[in-house]
Amino acid sequence: MRLTTFRHNGELRVGISRDDGIVDLTALMPEATSVRRLLSEDLLGQAEEIASAAPSALPMSATPLDLPIPDPGKIICVGVNYVNRNAEYNDGSAAPKHPSLFMRTPLSFVPHGRPVVIPKESMELDYEGEIVVVIGRGGRRIPAKDAKRHIAGLTIMNEGSVRDWIRHGKFNVTQGKNFDRSGAIGPWIETDLSAVDLCDLHLETRVNGELRQSDTTASMAFPIAELIAYISSFTTLMPGDLIATGTPTGAGARFDPPRWLKPGDIVEVMVEGVGRLRNSVIAEG
Repeated sequence: MRLTTFRHNGELRVGISRDDGIVDLTALMPEATSVRRLLSEDLLGQAEEIASAAPSALPMSATPLDLPIPDPGKIICVGVNYVNRNAEYNDGSAAPKHPSLFMRTPLSFVPHGRPVVIPKESMELDYEGEIVVVIGRGGRRIPAKDAKRHIAGLTIMNEGSVRDWIRHGKFNVTQGKNFDRSGAIGPWIETDLSAVDLCDLHLETRVNGELRQSDTTASMAFPIAELIAYISSFTTLMPGDLIATGTPTGAGARFDPPRWLKPGDIVEVMVEGVGRLRNSVIAEG
């Protein structure tokens, strides 16, 4: 089930995306006031049952998608999590013993179909395709063996980074990771993980049709289950929290010379079994 937040007549609504259009869950289910509420009240099964019996009333082409979860409690991002990314830095450092983490704000993202923005302060906007875990069942100190039970679904991120601002501080990357509208999340949350192998899930990133990143989660230094266990050891995960699991090698910063995004570019991130996130690029106005 492709759980979606969309905008209709100026109002944010919850729906199910299908090939023939969107089922408006908000019109069919009183509890469907937000995706976070459906997750918090464990209503995904009921939502799927209602949607399966309903026609797709709204055409995808005329229904702008919003962020899958516009109001996540936490957006936790993992850095340098594919084993060849550590080597890509070429700094002689040993493989990390623990994940590198940072936080992002909702305002730093746009939905599928809306342009990401190169800020006035820098021309070094870079792309980073990532798989995002959506927490469905909250918890603290979750064992890795139980982690999948806490996942509501997966979505996709272009974790846009303003590279020179990442280097402004000695020990943090927060500035370069949180420019307004510098990244994207979407198009939806795929909740059916029955055919998905979280330990061998393929991701690709293309810029203007050119393949830039291609790898699988088998290359992760810290697999998804271990990330959930580690993160929940120090913070309580809540329904609707997002965990961006890291990007493979091939970001623009690693080319010689670097290949920064420029106005008019099209960035597409594909995750097998989940979907394709597509955004254009514009300069701030």
